[in-house]
Amino acid sequence: MKEIILMKEPQELKVLVVTAVSAERDAVQRGLADNPRFEVIAAGVGPVTSAIRTTKALAAARYDLVVVAGIAGGFSGRAEVGSLVVASDIIAADLGAETPEGFSTLDELGFGSSRVPVDASRAKRLADALAAAGIPAQLGPVLTLSTVTGSAATAAALAERVPGAAAEAMEGFGAASAAQEYGLPVLELRAISNAVGPRDRSAWRIGDALAALEAAGTVLQEVLK
Repeated sequence: MKEIILMKEPQELKVLVVTAVSAERDAVQRGLADNPRFEVIAAGVGPVTSAIRTTKALAAARYDLVVVAGIAGGFSGRAEVGSLVVASDIIAADLGAETPEGFSTLDELGFGSSRVPVDASRAKRLADALAAAGIPAQLGPVLTLSTVTGSAATAAALAERVPGAAAEAMEGFGAASAAQEYGLPVLELRAISNAVGPRDRSAWRIGDALAALEAAGTVLQEVLK
């Protein structure tokens, strides 16, 4: 009598999407059309709150992937307002020390790392899929800062510190560190609402950025299977 081998059905990817505020959460949810494979939370502003609430979510349920999503500032010449950035690296850009020679990162100080690697293959697939859908998108380093940049001098210093920096936001490194602690891969997706540099609220296009984030949610479903 032959042995019958039962093949397991492929497990559906369960994804935790971490945003900062409810407007971002709602935009992503609209794009996802309440797809049950995705849980979208508003974890609050800043890396600490984001890390805490992501950790609580990961402790409460099983997930296979964490995606940090929201709006962000874009570095001039790298990511224009209304476009999307898929992180190639998630970097805590102000985590380190000032020295007589300049800024030293946590890595250079020997106290750990200020970078969390992303799931590179999925990040590229997502960027390619967004572009194929007609949504301007690119891969690039996304910086996490506790203080949003408000001057041209700071923007220039950050761009020099992290060559190729595309966007800055406030939550990525916190949520990504929680994912890393659980051994989970992570992505970060940012819709650009304003340029990094002097604060000019009249030039912000938050509505356009949220619309881009919603459109990206539709693409996420197809890429993250």
